[in-house]
Amino acid sequence: MKTSVTPKIHLDEIDTFMQVLKSRRTILPKRLVAPGPNASQLATLYDAAATAPDHDQILPWRLIVFPETSRHSLGELFAQALLERDADATPEQMEQAREKAMRSPLLILLVVDGARGDLDVDLNERILSAGCAVQNILCVATSMGFGSALTSGKAMKSRVFKNGLGLSSNDHAICFISVGTIGSSKAGKVRPTSNQFVSIWTPGN
Repeated sequence: MKTSVTPKIHLDEIDTFMQVLKSRRTILPKRLVAPGPNASQLATLYDAAATAPDHDQILPWRLIVFPETSRHSLGELFAQALLERDADATPEQMEQAREKAMRSPLLILLVVDGARGDLDVDLNERILSAGCAVQNILCVATSMGFGSALTSGKAMKSRVFKNGLGLSSNDHAICFISVGTIGSSKAGKVRPTSNQFVSIWTPGN
């Protein structure tokens, strides 16, 4: 039986890859402007997502893309979700909720299906696979020169929001992915160093 061999990556390619990882920063959706990725770039972003680790290839996650023509309807879902948890929301607060749907040229919702495929694959593992897919998208978008961000919020847990998007009780709306040209940005925060998150385990300690 033939086995595939992962090609070796040269040191200069590793350096380039690390530069992309280190240059990725969160750019708030309100700071992302047109143009966003074109059709070819979008295909590359989706291909990058597809390389995420996936136990037994069950594909427990999916991406819902919101084109410009759907943003008004999405905004109404945000507003209705606000009313669901706060019946006294003001018109100003409702408008602020609607405005969230209008930010960034590319807007994608990440959804994880807790019941797809083999149920022995734990939900946490499904979410981890989805997280890897998202990181791939963000890093490749960075390499293309775009800014990007992840956002979530209480609306994503609401009944009216999930029903409006046709999500089932097994679906978990995890986060929105925003990608676009950087209109403005702030200085990024200092990255953690390995001593802050790496420890060595020894028996008895």
